[in-house]
Amino acid sequence: MNDSEMSRMYIEGYMERARAAQREFELMSQEEVDRAVATIGKVVYDNAEYLAEIAVAETKMGNVPDKIAKNRQKAGMVWAFLKGKKSRGILDTDEKTGITRIAKPMGVAAAVTPCTNPIVTPMSNAMFALKCGNAIVITPHHSSVKCSTETVDMINAELRRLGYPEHLIQVLDQHSRENTKNLMASADVVIATGGAGIVKAAYSSGRPALGVGAGNVQCIIDRGYDMKTAVPKVIAGRTFDNGIICSGEQSVICHEDDYDDMIAEFEAEGAYIVRKKDELEAMRGALFMDGKANRHSVGQSCDKVAQLAGISIPEDTKVIVVEVEGSGLTDPLGGEKMAPVLAAYRYADLEEGVRIAAENLEKDGKGHSAVFHSDSEENIAYVGNSLCVSRFVINQTAASSAGGSYYNGLAPTNTLGCGSWGNNSISENLTYTHLMNVSRIARYMPDNHVPTYEELWG
Repeated sequence: MNDSEMSRMYIEGYMERARAAQREFELMSQEEVDRAVATIGKVVYDNAEYLAEIAVAETKMGNVPDKIAKNRQKAGMVWAFLKGKKSRGILDTDEKTGITRIAKPMGVAAAVTPCTNPIVTPMSNAMFALKCGNAIVITPHHSSVKCSTETVDMINAELRRLGYPEHLIQVLDQHSRENTKNLMASADVVIATGGAGIVKAAYSSGRPALGVGAGNVQCIIDRGYDMKTAVPKVIAGRTFDNGIICSGEQSVICHEDDYDDMIAEFEAEGAYIVRKKDELEAMRGALFMDGKANRHSVGQSCDKVAQLAGISIPEDTKVIVVEVEGSGLTDPLGGEKMAPVLAAYRYADLEEGVRIAAENLEKDGKGHSAVFHSDSEENIAYVGNSLCVSRFVINQTAASSAGGSYYNGLAPTNTLGCGSWGNNSISENLTYTHLMNVSRIARYMPDNHVPTYEELWG
């Protein structure tokens, strides 16, 4: 038996166990389903510190305090969003159209999860899947197998204690491209959160797929906006978990009249400003290698990034701000930087600010997210109409709000769709409704009005 045949047999075992569990689980009531979903989130919330520590220890990315916060915030927000929402049986009836909607499971979901979010992405994907009566099989990034598996093992121990079917949530214990390929080809729906390669593979699997694109969040500050309000939010987003969050701010674009005030505020908040050509070139070398992210800088602290660049910075530096020499079309610093390094630009008018953001998004992150700090509804509408992104975060920190927040209406998630701009099938935050089949009962409505020729074409 060759390796390909062994891989297929290996995945078949996972799918058989998942399908048996799913058939039993889909017969359970909404209350029983919701209890299972709540259990998933509560395990991560209650063990946030431990799971953060093992994630940093294994991946060597990010930092423990931010991962603790992320574990708690995402677990709480996702459950708060899902709690009380119907996802089983009859959802509703529209009296006007006569349509009754009935929710049904998709079956077994396959989820590819990243090393940048090795705890909360498996958690949220499992919560969304089970909310609709599905089972799920997870294959984590090879750099985060242990911590992702430990997370699922802890969840399963609690589900087992509560009497739920075994194998509702499984993690592959053998990791290879062949196994991932066969898993995606065998599942009923695929969720791919990671690099462009794995997302493309998901869309090529022959199964319905929900993939997400790269981030490169552009932050525009409107002319005259209060820098003491905006700058701390930008720093919080760029530095969260050492800059590996896809929704973290990547570039700050400010009106030329306010630029010096902005830089002064960054310095007052602990930023190191890179202006010299030799330091700029050194930063490019530290962050990028052969046109891709330098793995040695991904998720590292300011001190580590500066060491890689051979630059001396103060010990208490919070963020490195680089005054770039062009947009992402000419300067790689305008692209996605997986470290606490922020690109700074100035614009003469809002049209130019939007153009800079658009060019950076052409480099990386088209379709993902943008931030605008402004009190002008007119300017908010202009920016919203001008940039090709799936979500605009207004006067907030993108890292903690683009993926949903208690303080905005976006669905809490760790999987952010980027639409056709980012080669994705969805242009919104992935949530439980994307893992639900819906049957529609269409009633005969004899009293419905049929338009006349004149009403149609007159």
